[in-house]
Amino acid sequence: MSRRNKNKQPAQKETCTFSQKDFLPTTREEMYALGWDYCDVILVSGDAYIDSPFIGVAMVGRMLERMGYKVGMIGQPDINSDVDISRLGEPKLYWGVSGGSVDSMVSNYTATKKFRNSDDYTPGGKNDKRPDRALSVYCNLIRRYHKDTAPIVLGGIEASLRRVTHYDYWVNKLKKPILFDSKADILIYGMGEIALEELTHAIACGDDYRDIRGVCYISKEPNENHHQLPSHQECLDDKEKYIDLFDLFYDNNDPISAKGLCQPVDNRFLIQNPPCDYLNEAEMDANSNLPFTRELHPYYAKDGKVKCLETIKFSIMTHHGCWGECNFCAIGVHQGRKIRTRSEENILAEAKEFNKYKDYKGVISDVGGPTANMYGYECDKKLKKGTCDHMRCVDAERLCPVMKVDHSRNINLLRKVREVEGVRHAFVASGVRYDLITEDKKHGYEYLKEMVKHHISGQMKVAPEHTEQHVLELMGKPGKQTLVDFKKLYDRLNKEEGKNQFLTYYLIAAHPGCEEKDMHELKRFTQDELHMNPEQAQVFTPTPGTYSAVMYYTEMDPKTRKKIFVEKDTMRKEKQKQIVVKKDKFCNGFAS
Repeated sequence: MSRRNKNKQPAQKETCTFSQKDFLPTTREEMYALGWDYCDVILVSGDAYIDSPFIGVAMVGRMLERMGYKVGMIGQPDINSDVDISRLGEPKLYWGVSGGSVDSMVSNYTATKKFRNSDDYTPGGKNDKRPDRALSVYCNLIRRYHKDTAPIVLGGIEASLRRVTHYDYWVNKLKKPILFDSKADILIYGMGEIALEELTHAIACGDDYRDIRGVCYISKEPNENHHQLPSHQECLDDKEKYIDLFDLFYDNNDPISAKGLCQPVDNRFLIQNPPCDYLNEAEMDANSNLPFTRELHPYYAKDGKVKCLETIKFSIMTHHGCWGECNFCAIGVHQGRKIRTRSEENILAEAKEFNKYKDYKGVISDVGGPTANMYGYECDKKLKKGTCDHMRCVDAERLCPVMKVDHSRNINLLRKVREVEGVRHAFVASGVRYDLITEDKKHGYEYLKEMVKHHISGQMKVAPEHTEQHVLELMGKPGKQTLVDFKKLYDRLNKEEGKNQFLTYYLIAAHPGCEEKDMHELKRFTQDELHMNPEQAQVFTPTPGTYSAVMYYTEMDPKTRKKIFVEKDTMRKEKQKQIVVKKDKFCNGFAS
């Protein structure tokens, strides 16, 4: 798909209009219109087909298209018949299966295990298309209607975080690596862009893929050169063995420093090869230039809009990765703990490209990434030697002195984005680490001033999550004094700019280590120090691939192996939340 009238001014432009030929095909008729008799690869997803760089399966499809392969897309297939899973026939090379942009169990259930009625990735918004444990369901669907078919390759966050023995909150037990439960053939973990290219080439050429970095597979024999993980049975029998497994799993995610992993499961072995290399800046730019329509495919659009497009359609992803390492967050395991950035020129070109869309009103919803203010700098030691074992860039007590926080490149980028023709507002809606702003003595003040003046839409979202030190340490979050210092700076800058913008706080209830008394202290702190009543808090969800889930299951601090309190009663979890969000009367901003 070629972009139209690229050099015209906005006032004279002919806006983008897309036909089904501009998308990857999702029906047999679309295949025939392209002159295809078959697809090389068919991608199956728990999301509707949204052709956006923010949607992983769409990125995979466009990358494979660039490589010259014929790629078909099937979003949210009917799991009770072959009407959808068979509508493109069988692929020549492999099926690529993803649970969607969000783990299907997280997408379908709240932290208290109530079914969610809405789904931002389903047309019309009703949550009636995504099955529980989507990966296994889709793999079984393929096997049911296509005997002796092409290999099935798993990818996406649901596969990535469940690739070894993992705790599953929804059945409250350890489950086997997802390859065993799904009966798929291969798994690509992490972002996996280079692994995807190498694996596809290997399958197309009939070559052995078992040495490709970034893939997992099942073997009858162990790999003696890899780290030997505790077996699945050992983890079932001994919770400390599960902590041992997770420590090795967590510490071996960096392409430079990691080794492969080998885990016995029954009478076979899960083999995880070392991670594939990350993309460099030129490769990040190239992927961003792929011909996304940024629209919902017409086949799905007839059933209604998808809510996620409201925020991602005119947003810009500036980088991948996060080294914040919050214990309840899986970004570090899935995207990696090293920042990979796009060039300023490429980002600005994308901002200018928005002018071609009829519904673009000059408002960029977000210029950011997993953590917006990590753009443009990284630890030199990490770049050369990989991530440090058993040491974090930032934790509840300090920032590693080797990490030199520098917001200067981010400041320059935001200024240039504002100057792009057609841009009226460019907001930063991604999460921001306020502790990094206060840590940057040279540019932190200037960065926050730019944010306050130009890039906040009425309120800035920050995520202290809690205020009690022992809970913060278990979360891997900075101490509360950092928040107090940041709020003073934020309030002062708003006053100087003549603005009345607020801070919105993300808070977590019932995280491992948190008792009701801790929530009362959190409530007191928000009133006495922050002068506000929290309007929202979320109950902690133990998601696969996180240390917090390990704590929840084992009821131990993984560092010390000492027992910690873990609230597991649903009603008492909800009570913890209500303690902090309960409305109190205020007088002139202070509790009365």
